[in-house]
Amino acid sequence: MGDLKGWTSQWERFIYSFQQFNWIDLGIALLIFLVFLGFRKLFTKYIYKLILSLASKLPVETVSKVLLAFEKPLRWFWVIIGTYLALEYLPFTITTTNFVQQIYKSFIVSLIGWGLFNYFTDRSNPFEKLVARTKLDADSMLIPFLARIIRVLIVLLTAVTILGIWEIQIGAFVAGLGVAGLAFSLAAQDTVANFFGGVVIITEKPFSKGDWIKTPSVEGTVEDITFRSTQIRTFEDSVVTVPNSKLSNEAIINWSKMGKRQVSFDLAISYKTPNDKLQAAITEIDQMLRDHQGVHPDVVMVKFREFKDYSLGVFVYYFTKTTVWNEYLTVKQDTNLQILEILARHGVEIAIPSQQVYLPEQGNDKNLVVGDN
Repeated sequence: MGDLKGWTSQWERFIYSFQQFNWIDLGIALLIFLVFLGFRKLFTKYIYKLILSLASKLPVETVSKVLLAFEKPLRWFWVIIGTYLALEYLPFTITTTNFVQQIYKSFIVSLIGWGLFNYFTDRSNPFEKLVARTKLDADSMLIPFLARIIRVLIVLLTAVTILGIWEIQIGAFVAGLGVAGLAFSLAAQDTVANFFGGVVIITEKPFSKGDWIKTPSVEGTVEDITFRSTQIRTFEDSVVTVPNSKLSNEAIINWSKMGKRQVSFDLAISYKTPNDKLQAAITEIDQMLRDHQGVHPDVVMVKFREFKDYSLGVFVYYFTKTTVWNEYLTVKQDTNLQILEILARHGVEIAIPSQQVYLPEQGNDKNLVVGDN
């Protein structure tokens, strides 16, 4: 009943103010609004740039970054102030009503929240200091993850503040959420599991953004990690989105962490090769690998390892200094060509998979050999 009387009283004041209205007041109010629009353009184009240039010379970068974050909200601030003062000049009592004041307060809170949201990016000053004071990498996924959490908190805080301005009681709303909490928690089990999976990935750091990784389900380069999933770009140039809960429970091979890259294979040498030629070829291949600029000299092995069904198995094992895929293949190609030259120079033949069949010759005790390689 009291609210009804209040609304009636406000309406009566509005009718009285409307009767006192004249077009001169409207023109002045419009002029006030246009002046603030002009000042907005002047401020953003000249004064704001001057302030930014002065702030950039300060030893502390926080001021300039805060100004950059609040640049767009400040543009709208002048529009809001201009409309408020224009309405304030009119004979209407509209700006004194609780409803209009709540609208303008909500706008101001929204602009502050917008500026804070812009400030807390991956490269904001607080996170740069965190990287400098800790052992975190500049490309660590922890930084964008924290930035997203803080941005979500800013949005929630802004929304709660605006609800408070409108005198909306959120206590009953929160209590109502408790009734549906069980059903919600059951439906959000996967989301919660993915969130904590992302926390595990970020804290344990099995890989970083840009790393080449391989799991039982996917192989490629890590592009991004979100609350729910990790995005991996495969070598087919497609993006695979893997839930964090699955990725955190899989064996992860991080190829980017290699200090050197392995090459291992067997040379199949023909059984017709004399021992002295084989020994000379093995010795020269071993020396070639040790002298090669692209081969890591710590571990080089060239050994006659075993007798196979159709060949003599020579084991070749070494590491390339580079881990880059293209450079690795270039080194491997060059060493393979040199190995072929060494084998040819010593008259050592590569064995071809073949089979010998011995058939008894009719009327003779001697055997006929078929398929001799």
